[in-house]
Amino acid sequence: MLKLLLVEDDPALQFTIQTALEAKGYLVDAVSTTGDALDRLNSGEAYPVVVSDIYVDERTGLDVLEAARLRDPLCAVILMTGRGTIETVMAATRGGAFDYIAKPFDLDVMIDAIERAEAARRDEGGEAASEDMPETEMIGNTAAMVEIYKMIARVAPTDATVIIEGETGTGKEVVARMIWRNSLRAAQPFAAVDCGSIAPSLLESDLFGAVRGAYTGADRDRTGVFEAANRGTVFLDEIGDIDGNFQLALLRFLENHEIRPVGAARPKDVDVRVLVATNRDLQRQVEEKKFREDLWYRLNTVRISIPPLRERRADVPLLARFFANKYNARYQREVKLMDSGVQALKDYTWPGNVRQLQHLVERLVILAERIDGETVASALISMDSRERPVETLADAEEEQIRRVIAATGGNKSKAAQVLGIERKTLYRKLERMKL
Repeated sequence: MLKLLLVEDDPALQFTIQTALEAKGYLVDAVSTTGDALDRLNSGEAYPVVVSDIYVDERTGLDVLEAARLRDPLCAVILMTGRGTIETVMAATRGGAFDYIAKPFDLDVMIDAIERAEAARRDEGGEAASEDMPETEMIGNTAAMVEIYKMIARVAPTDATVIIEGETGTGKEVVARMIWRNSLRAAQPFAAVDCGSIAPSLLESDLFGAVRGAYTGADRDRTGVFEAANRGTVFLDEIGDIDGNFQLALLRFLENHEIRPVGAARPKDVDVRVLVATNRDLQRQVEEKKFREDLWYRLNTVRISIPPLRERRADVPLLARFFANKYNARYQREVKLMDSGVQALKDYTWPGNVRQLQHLVERLVILAERIDGETVASALISMDSRERPVETLADAEEEQIRRVIAATGGNKSKAAQVLGIERKTLYRKLERMKL
């Protein structure tokens, strides 16, 4: 019968977890402080599995992790938190944590993690060193973001090709840079290329280079992005936009790590890790014969899917405060972000995702005296009128509904009154609009 140590300072949650685990047949020693946890670990008691909250008291679950792994390198430590960040996930992963669970969670998630830990302990062991993590603009502690942090932590030390999927503005390049910063190539170049902004006829020469005389105007040898980033990382954004000819050239590079500059007689060996991103459905493009199937399989080693901001609205307050602090410091302003402003930002659907939120907060820090519900609603109406194209009568109706919802701070009863329709009619329209 497995004995495990539970470290949780919330009495109700501690009782719930302990009861559920004991019902599954586990022996559970439960403590409420890191001091008690460290005493148990140093007493000689054997704990194959330790479950600990991250933020407990003056010390953290990372201290528990370090002590548990020092006592038993095969100890499986499962950390849990309601305030997950890329820094804590990376620190936990580098410290050898078995898993990292975002609160709130279903107890089945915890039990599954413990069962996997048991199986892993039977099969293998491992160790990793703890170190300070770099700061980042990756903000969010929802379960979806914590899963992304975990994926980054696992894939970063490898040389695996990664596809980063997500709508425009979700932060695909931020994820790519985090992979690079935490990789073995962090001291080497990082080159980001927007494939959609380069003409197809120039893409190969831009990336692989060209020799003198290869084409009209080529009066000297030209070093491409891949060669310039040798031993580093190349990030190809909007990979779904590249044409068939370069798809084949990229496939050849991924298979043999050689580039052939345009007009060159011989290939060159280049050592770069490739990360790619897309806002398209590449699988569908493969089915429609718009993207090479063999390249898709070669790229599809690891996929990280970033959710749109509307699917993680609980992160909007964190993002808004981060950007407000950033731009107040940049522009030497002291614009206050009010609760009503945060709520208005949280109620919006953010079709442009994090990038749109960032630009709006920057504009309000520059122009407003304070960021409250009224200034946010006004700014959103102004922004929507400039940025959302209206081409049909249905578009016009949807546009008006969005404006009124934003202006009323998400109050649907008030919005229905302003629009002159019944509330149930508004609900039907919002459901059709997927709001």
